[in-house]
Amino acid sequence: MIISRTPFRVSFFGGGTDYPGWYREHGGAVLATTIDKYCYLTCRYLPPFFEHKIRIIYSKIENCMTVDEIRHPSAREVIRYLGIDRGLEIHHDADLPARSGLGSSSAFTVGLLHALYALQGRMVGKHELTREAIHIEQEVLRETVGSQDQASTAHGGFNLITFPASGDLVVTAVPVGAARVHELNDHLMLFYTGIRRTAETVAKSYVDDIKSKRRQLRLMKDLTDEAVTILNSGVDLKAFGYLLHEAWEAKRSLSSQVSNTDVDDIYEIACRKGATGGKLLGAGGGGFFLVFASPEYHHAIRQALHKLVYVPFRFEFGGSQVIFMDREQDYLDLRINGADFHRQLLAGQHSFDGPEVTCAGVAALRTVTMMSATSSISSAPMPSVVSAGVPMRIPLVYQAPFGSAGIELRFVTTPASRSACSACRPVRP
Repeated sequence: MIISRTPFRVSFFGGGTDYPGWYREHGGAVLATTIDKYCYLTCRYLPPFFEHKIRIIYSKIENCMTVDEIRHPSAREVIRYLGIDRGLEIHHDADLPARSGLGSSSAFTVGLLHALYALQGRMVGKHELTREAIHIEQEVLRETVGSQDQASTAHGGFNLITFPASGDLVVTAVPVGAARVHELNDHLMLFYTGIRRTAETVAKSYVDDIKSKRRQLRLMKDLTDEAVTILNSGVDLKAFGYLLHEAWEAKRSLSSQVSNTDVDDIYEIACRKGATGGKLLGAGGGGFFLVFASPEYHHAIRQALHKLVYVPFRFEFGGSQVIFMDREQDYLDLRINGADFHRQLLAGQHSFDGPEVTCAGVAALRTVTMMSATSSISSAPMPSVVSAGVPMRIPLVYQAPFGSAGIELRFVTTPASRSACSACRPVRP
């Protein structure tokens, strides 16, 4: 069993310049951080005792026999991309709601890639997770999404992410001291508007004609550079808040779907109570609203926005991580070809005596207690098997009458027990 933990992100400046339709021609830059709110993915190989082969649990529960049947787009394509063709169970949990402007969709994709790679015994780097998540979301699923969320959630930390027109994206930690980062964090407040939206729908309202938004996007990129200068200069952080306000005004002008009267009212109330800047996170339309204000005004702002859910948070710097790994005992099918079995039975390689089969070709498997040949599919008691002198308990399935085209045994194996004879073929469940 594997559990991955992938952080959500808060983007300050440059959102919109991370769409490939823009940065592949003009370049782009985003200033963002990840926060201590996470997406959790629990994955394990599914034991071969269920009517379904794949089980995925999120806001819905899917029990499927094939990858093609999976309705969750990202889960389906990540499994297909990694070529996993055996029983699988995936369970998703999150600290904050989906479709809320915190990069939750990309956190899911990055976290699932990370967990399934670990399940396969592979450890991958953050840049590889970023690149593959972008490929799945943009090239395979053809979603209207940018490239900052995958980079932020994979790498973690407070970063300047640049998108050169001629090359791969670059993630650089913002070169400011810990005290300055802590001060910035102390000025920020996060409120949940309760408005759920699909980022792709909002983004399509301006990305499909992104070249006509040249003025706004160039301003957004310039504001990103200016924000980094403010952080490095040591000037009063109010300047950062004023810059956030300017960036929000530019973003609102991209499309009428970016904001609405409810969001505008929230921002107006916050500003009346002392906020100097703020913005909707993500593509816009709803989700979480970020407020910038000096700490002395936080209580008044919270009181004024008491109908909204306030979410305290701190920056985090770990990115996507595998936080739990337990190598469970593996399951393997041993499928016996009936004709080969009979030939080898006569040759002495197999022996069959009532309910017991002995195979000399499977090094660590001595005797398997078989089911009655009258059952098409049945669950056997848990018979004891001696492997290298160590007793093992194994579940058993006997399928099809003895002597027909196929006999199927399912049992727990160890690495030493996977060298099978020509009749006994190991098959992943």
